[in-house]
Amino acid sequence: MSQQEKIFNTIPVGTLGIIALESSQSLGNKVNDYIVDWRNERNNEHKTTIAFAGYQRDSYLLEASCPRFGSGEAKGVIKESVRGSDLYLIVDVCNHSLTYSVCGHTNHMSPDDHYQDLKRIIAAVGGKARRITVIMPFLYESRQHKRSSRESLDCALALQELTNMGVESIITFDAHDPRVQNSIPLKSFETVQPTYQFIKALLKNVPDIKMDAEHMMVISPDEGGMSRAVYYANVLGVDMGMFYKRRDYTRIVDGRNPIVAHEFLGTDIEGKDMLIIDDMISSGDSMIDVATELKRRKAGRIFIACTFGLFTNGLEKFDKAVEEGLIYKVLTTNLVYQPEELLTKDYYISVDISKYIALLIDTLNHDASISDLLNPTERIQAVLKKYNQR
Repeated sequence: MSQQEKIFNTIPVGTLGIIALESSQSLGNKVNDYIVDWRNERNNEHKTTIAFAGYQRDSYLLEASCPRFGSGEAKGVIKESVRGSDLYLIVDVCNHSLTYSVCGHTNHMSPDDHYQDLKRIIAAVGGKARRITVIMPFLYESRQHKRSSRESLDCALALQELTNMGVESIITFDAHDPRVQNSIPLKSFETVQPTYQFIKALLKNVPDIKMDAEHMMVISPDEGGMSRAVYYANVLGVDMGMFYKRRDYTRIVDGRNPIVAHEFLGTDIEGKDMLIIDDMISSGDSMIDVATELKRRKAGRIFIACTFGLFTNGLEKFDKAVEEGLIYKVLTTNLVYQPEELLTKDYYISVDISKYIALLIDTLNHDASISDLLNPTERIQAVLKKYNQR
């Protein structure tokens, strides 16, 4: 039985409603288009029954906004009925392109602002929805997930706050540390890996790539991302290498202990293509240091694949690294804001995750299992075979 047949053999939890906050409107529109097309193509004897009322529509996006007062304060407003709906709220807490006015001054929205707007929309629902699921690709405060001194546990607090407001389920992508879900043990928390989408994008955009042990190697830039790299290496049938960051713990610079050196653990890499896997590119310093070390060991082409491309210090250093032959291609997803400057770079490959999110929403709206969607091993092997990599 296909995924589509499995979905349609169950009754929807409630009328589907998607609220894409302003930070995620582009992604929300793509997700909506996929679901509209799929549902309009489905034919089933039950679709005219009351259980499927409102099942096929021109759009599942609900109109909502967070208007601001001159002081910078705001409120959440939902302009359509949500009573009995199965709601999916999509928010990108990293979208720094949005601005608002505070007493005549222009402020760029921070992750705190986006998170606060999310809470405003949940509050505006007022408990009328049948179920609320938050899709937050970049998990808010995910790097502040554990306590190492007398400090706040922001991510755990945020998760507890959302569930206390009535959120039933939280879906995120490539969480910095999935163990943060221990803060809400009685609620659903899913961290999704876009492994299949990255491999497919590489095969599609780099025709001469060879994904085998003789020509490729997967690299983890630090010990924290080792399990991610191990999975890639296993499904591709290639070797894995790892760097660990030797830090100076005697001092703190910009809120963290500075890295003294990157030490490599792995086999000979001479002439092989390198696939560096991580959850995010922040400033990009670590990635370029790792690429430099790999080139020093005579590596071939270097591909960088990270779920979130934040590029907090701009793109100049990546432009220079590509010019010097350190980096061949950079892949990040459209789960967070992508500036136009990034999309125009020749070395950049944008990995579209909207279809995957649409499939998750469509499946969950029917209360069907998403286990097959979270484990893409079969789909990876199928796409490798399609591109003659097996």
